[in-house]
Amino acid sequence: MDKWKTLKSEYMHKSPFGNIRKDCCELPNGLVIEDYFVNEYTDWVNGVVITKDNKLVLVEQYRHAGKGFFTEIPAGKKEGNETYEAGLLREVKEETGYTSSKEHVLLGEFMINPATQTNKVKTYLIIEAFQAYEQDLDDTEEIKVRLFDFDHFEKLLWENKIKTQLFTVNAYFMAKTYIDKNL
Repeated sequence: MDKWKTLKSEYMHKSPFGNIRKDCCELPNGLVIEDYFVNEYTDWVNGVVITKDNKLVLVEQYRHAGKGFFTEIPAGKKEGNETYEAGLLREVKEETGYTSSKEHVLLGEFMINPATQTNKVKTYLIIEAFQAYEQDLDDTEEIKVRLFDFDHFEKLLWENKIKTQLFTVNAYFMAKTYIDKNL
């Protein structure tokens, strides 16, 4: 297989939240796609945070595009020259007030949707977490911290009893697999 050739690119929209680019692409078979839209987003980082007493630390917040409240793992973008891990630890501290003195485990790095998006997410596991701080939220954030029994959370997912998103589900099962094999 061969890669597509980009014949032309132009930006349809640019903002601090992301850009929309329109590419004209030539496929290896010679077919030309005039309007191939690509969403350029910053990479994300998220983390499965588990307390010393096996509670999963989640955040509940309103998600406008989803038109509802979703319970998710803490997540965000790194700022400035932060490493991904430092960005995650800052986000966890700001959103939940939790921290840990244990070494954090990188569970994986994945493209979000390589068909139309340029960004990836790095997922970490944080164990033996404890609340050491108050939340420090941005003006645009209203977040409620929710704790769930880590082992019972799987049942909630399978029974569709919690409103969440794919990143949380994927991260949870990655963490569960890692814990089952290594801890």
